[in-house]
Amino acid sequence: MSKVPATVITGFLGAGKTTLIRHLLQNAQGRRLALIINEFGDVGIDGELVKGCNDASCPEEDIVELANGCICCTVADDFLPTMQKLLDRPNPPEHILIETSGLALPKPLVKAFQWPDIRTRATVDGVIALIDADAVAAGRFATDEAALAAARAADPTLDHDSPLEELFEDQLACADLVVLNKTDLVDAAVLPGIEAELARDVRDGVKLIHAAHGAVDPAVLLGLVAGAEDDLAARPSHHDSEDDHDHDDFTSFVVAGGEIADLDGLLTRLGDLIRTHDILRIKGMVALEGKPLRLVIQTVGPRIQHHFDRAWQVEEPRRTALVVIGETGLDRAAIEAGLAGVIG
Repeated sequence: MSKVPATVITGFLGAGKTTLIRHLLQNAQGRRLALIINEFGDVGIDGELVKGCNDASCPEEDIVELANGCICCTVADDFLPTMQKLLDRPNPPEHILIETSGLALPKPLVKAFQWPDIRTRATVDGVIALIDADAVAAGRFATDEAALAAARAADPTLDHDSPLEELFEDQLACADLVVLNKTDLVDAAVLPGIEAELARDVRDGVKLIHAAHGAVDPAVLLGLVAGAEDDLAARPSHHDSEDDHDHDDFTSFVVAGGEIADLDGLLTRLGDLIRTHDILRIKGMVALEGKPLRLVIQTVGPRIQHHFDRAWQVEEPRRTALVVIGETGLDRAAIEAGLAGVIG
């Protein structure tokens, strides 16, 4: 029997992984898909956003959430048992999509496919690195090695080894395909410079394609036949000499409440809090008074986007739930207090 292919979709916070996966599910053309989602923290916000696509190619029972921590840190406890359950089904999926959290290292996850119970039945068809073109253009998550070296020489007491930069590089170095997403937000003249920046961390022969709103033909993303688990030595990582890695640099929490009467007021307050507290990411759903549709909110840095994705179901509680992600030291109490007046 042939192995079930799996595609690992990685990318930094806010790169658009959930949007890309929704596009894949809605354009599966009859292919039976399963989806493993690794939520950052202990709440299923991403799962709810994906289930909103309501596509028959990936029914709700084939969407599995791993919410007990970073997928690359809980491989043995969570990921491997989940894969075994999917593969043991009488009618297993034809393709498995794995959405890592924005903090996951891809290489340990790929290595898990060498596990004896998985190796004979599944293979990593490809690792997709999704990159936010607008963020890289702003210099927020790009790496300038020369500038860092110069800064170190000028002041050796400074620590410039940013975990964000290492994570960004590791995701690129493990990729079989790089998707430069949100190119519609960037001037065309800037794109060649972004591509040159990324090329320093991408392996030889790996292609880079452009996308907007995660709209990439499934035929491009699926069927790479990379067999990545057999090619680990060619995928360098900053953590190759370590048994594990530390995520203490990041924290997340959920602000929840009921229906919201003033959407403009909420958006203004979110913008103020993002600027004041340097919040990396906010995502979740909002229940608006008098509106039958659920509103999805996604923020990356100062950029706030929102759209209605589906109707609230009859048995579903109309609630607002936003997960806030930032670096360690984020003032949770101040952020919760700032939202208290707009989230009931």
